[in-house]
Amino acid sequence: MSKPAPRATGSSTKDGGASFLSNSLHSLSIQHQFPSKPARSVPADSSSDICPVCKSSRYLNPNMKFLVNPECYHKMCESCVDRIFSHGPAPCPIAGCKRTLRKAKFRSQTFEDLKVEREVDIRRRVARVMNKVEADFESLKDFNDYLESVETTTWNLILKVDVEATERRLRLWEAAQKAETNSTKRSLVEDPSLLSETSHVILKKGGTQRKQQLGSTDDPLAGSGNDPETGFVFHGLKKRVAPEPEKPYDPYEGWSIDPQYYVVQDDYSVDWLTKAKDDPVHSVGGYDMRDFYSRALSDAFSGFGVFIEDEKTLEENPGATAAVASGGQDVNMDDVF
Repeated sequence: MSKPAPRATGSSTKDGGASFLSNSLHSLSIQHQFPSKPARSVPADSSSDICPVCKSSRYLNPNMKFLVNPECYHKMCESCVDRIFSHGPAPCPIAGCKRTLRKAKFRSQTFEDLKVEREVDIRRRVARVMNKVEADFESLKDFNDYLESVETTTWNLILKVDVEATERRLRLWEAAQKAETNSTKRSLVEDPSLLSETSHVILKKGGTQRKQQLGSTDDPLAGSGNDPETGFVFHGLKKRVAPEPEKPYDPYEGWSIDPQYYVVQDDYSVDWLTKAKDDPVHSVGGYDMRDFYSRALSDAFSGFGVFIEDEKTLEENPGATAAVASGGQDVNMDDVF
């Protein structure tokens, strides 16, 4: 005879014969209805609030202010900057950094991440030197190639790839742009009539240096007979054209009030004017006889320059009046409104 199968014991008895899948779903539903308390969060790293030089903490000094220097972007508190760099340039106190820093270049940190701070500074510097626009190129393709070169130069400095060569090319390009911008000023020579008497009393050495400066070119990149090295060569870049010298301002736009048909003299020897000139009654109030001369001659010659025949022609042809007023061009009388 076969023995009867034994009854299930253990977990099956306790769970009422439920399967493993049912037990898993039951436990998940219980966790969803009664979520467990969240784990205690680990406190954030507070090393950013500690000065790496003096080890001062913001917890003990809430008013502590951190500064960075664009030379190396090492952060330190304001007290350490005043203590180390107040007497002049000094090496960076951070171990392993051999940069010489100056107090004047320290500034507050703008971004929390120093890498972002450094990248923004590099991009701002490159954009200040390489500031060409689309109008400076002959085609859009040339301008896009220029933008690609600018981005390549920027990332070389950010990733520290060929830093020395890139820095040299930037310096050459900046010097070439300054020389090109100031090329119109080289031909300007100081007017000797504007020099004062004391300005001629100069040292012999100073005069010699001034002559050498006037005789030499202002472009430090200019070679002997060759084109100056600019660091970059961009295809399609238009050559800068020097602007025309600005004309002196004329509020009358060329119209002159000087007399055309006579010349006013300072004095006239006429018998009937002698008594009026010597009479203090005429001059005590500040009246000048030359004003009388000018007014009398203006009245006498006021008809000169008026041509009756031309006025008759204008009266016979009214349309010519508008043509003359507009400089001989057709007048558009359409209502723009």
